[in-house]
Amino acid sequence: MIPRRYLLAAAGLAVSAPAFGLTLKKRSALIEVRASRGATTGTLHFDGHTYTCTLGHSGIVENKHEGDGGTPAGLYPLREIRYRPDRLAPPKTSLPIIPTTPSDGWCDDPADPAYNKPVRLPYPRSTETLWREDGAYDLLAVIGYNDAPPVPGVGSAIFLHVARTGPDGAFLPTAGCIALAEPDLSVVLAACTPRTVIEIRTV
Repeated sequence: MIPRRYLLAAAGLAVSAPAFGLTLKKRSALIEVRASRGATTGTLHFDGHTYTCTLGHSGIVENKHEGDGGTPAGLYPLREIRYRPDRLAPPKTSLPIIPTTPSDGWCDDPADPAYNKPVRLPYPRSTETLWREDGAYDLLAVIGYNDAPPVPGVGSAIFLHVARTGPDGAFLPTAGCIALAEPDLSVVLAACTPRTVIEIRTV
């Protein structure tokens, strides 16, 4: 179990533990992601509904590092929503919304000062491209993991995004993000507010 103090620090939340506990009791404040240890699929419970989600190919991990394929355990805020305006209408949500462009990237090079931050492409160091053809990033929420401030090598570009599927229709694992079917993701984001946080843990 990760101590509450560590979770709050990792989330970058400047609130006291008692006040935070009260906030989590509000219906639209807590997204709960649960999975067995090592599992690449789990459940996401929010606003009275439960959805099937897919996770990193290493499952939920408590000591994440760059490139390990793990989804980081912990409690984190949601920073913003990004969407592809050529494919989707602006999503309904109370979170900040940013239209994605072909020049949007996310730096995943631990040695770069822009590590775990958005950058403009082309960029001279390793980056995650946000304008993807597979549809995974057509709609996403940026999870506030390792960003207050970023610690080199601890992991980057952790999103709640659209799930990819295989030929059989089954969800494919992510590289460390959490993913939902697009209709489910749209419903979840519509119920999010600036106080919404996501709790990720094994059961």
